[in-house]
Amino acid sequence: MDIQASRPADPSFSEATKTFAKIGLLSFGGPAGQIALMHRILVDEKRWLDEPRFLHALNYCMLLPGPEAMQLATYAGWLLHGVRGGLVAGLLFVLPGAIVITLLSALYLTVGDVPLVQGLLFGLKAAVLAVVLEALIKVSKRAIKDWTMVVLAAAAFIAIAFLKLPFPLIIAAAALIGVFLRKTGSTAGAKAKAAAADAYMQIEMPEWARPNWRRFLVTLAVWLAIWFVPLFALHATLGSANVFAAEASFFSTMATVTFGGAYAVLAYVAQQAVEVYGWLRPDEMLTGLGLAETTPGPLILVLVFVGFLGGARLSGLDALTGGVLGAAVTLWFTFVPCFLWIFVGAPYVETVRNVRWLASALSAVTAAVVGIIANLAVWFALHVLFANVGEWPIGPFVLPTPDLATIDLTAAAIAIAAGIALIRYHQNMIAVLVAAALAGMIWMLA
Repeated sequence: MDIQASRPADPSFSEATKTFAKIGLLSFGGPAGQIALMHRILVDEKRWLDEPRFLHALNYCMLLPGPEAMQLATYAGWLLHGVRGGLVAGLLFVLPGAIVITLLSALYLTVGDVPLVQGLLFGLKAAVLAVVLEALIKVSKRAIKDWTMVVLAAAAFIAIAFLKLPFPLIIAAAALIGVFLRKTGSTAGAKAKAAAADAYMQIEMPEWARPNWRRFLVTLAVWLAIWFVPLFALHATLGSANVFAAEASFFSTMATVTFGGAYAVLAYVAQQAVEVYGWLRPDEMLTGLGLAETTPGPLILVLVFVGFLGGARLSGLDALTGGVLGAAVTLWFTFVPCFLWIFVGAPYVETVRNVRWLASALSAVTAAVVGIIANLAVWFALHVLFANVGEWPIGPFVLPTPDLATIDLTAAAIAIAAGIALIRYHQNMIAVLVAAALAGMIWMLA
């Protein structure tokens, strides 16, 4: 098959910008839903990227610290239009949700626990559970191609859900297993995948996707300056004890150590922001998670809520002014490193697509990620549907034990209805979310 003839011409910059703006506005449902959304638009509808290239980019982004969905959008934009394409795609993925969650943070700070707002969040959280489940089904169909991938996904789920093993360890083990399977020829379809990779490499690569040491050094220097010059300036002008300087340092550190996606970030931030810095209360972390789950953009935007409350309460400024500045500092030092990882590393990642043992390793990583996403779906379901969830240690395993007496039947009903609408009848996601929000508000007021 002529690969060049089978795909449309690359889009214009304005067309790509409109498409990534659409993705940014519709990117509800956490990383699983957002990855599924990008796949549907970029691979199935527009055909700007083929399946192997999309999954290759996804595998790389899953190995990075920080929000994998935002980095995948940046990578896709970079593939189409270089650095400016990556910048536009990444910013459009983040900014709509960042603006919304900043406004919601201000509403939370000034209005508090208003029943109408509580009801809206209640209905949306239940519906988002269905969105995540729908996305898990779609990702599984793409990534699970044979029985070895099923075993890998199941093993990854058990490892992270019941053994509490670190995410990087699970990913490393999956990669090693993938290399072993490649050498033994155990992976079904290996020859077909290799042929597809070889055919892909025959396509002319754009100039910016080719490794270049001069461009590598310039890109590295520019993005390190964008990251660290403001960091040093905040410490020099405000002092390290100032809340904005502390947020800049904390979220810079977070951006480099939080492997495992948004829930890994949440666990790290909850412990530090609540217990060490005192920016917010423990129950407010769950409020922030609810806001982030129900706004477009990456789930890691929960950090904007954290930064807003920290700035509002500890800056010494007017609460709203301090909150907005805290949100801006958080946004900058959380996402600038994401652009650095993509723009510096992507040209070298593209060149290894035809290294077959590495392709096999990354395919195994993709299968393991299905198990990771399944664990996130289970975690979210337990905390949406049950008020109390304990743990039951059995040897090396730790099993979640929801208190069945605390089940929220209304949340379950909304989630089931949303799931039927999305998975069985393929209804519009935004319409389902709006209907769920209205149901939640009606229930809370009643």
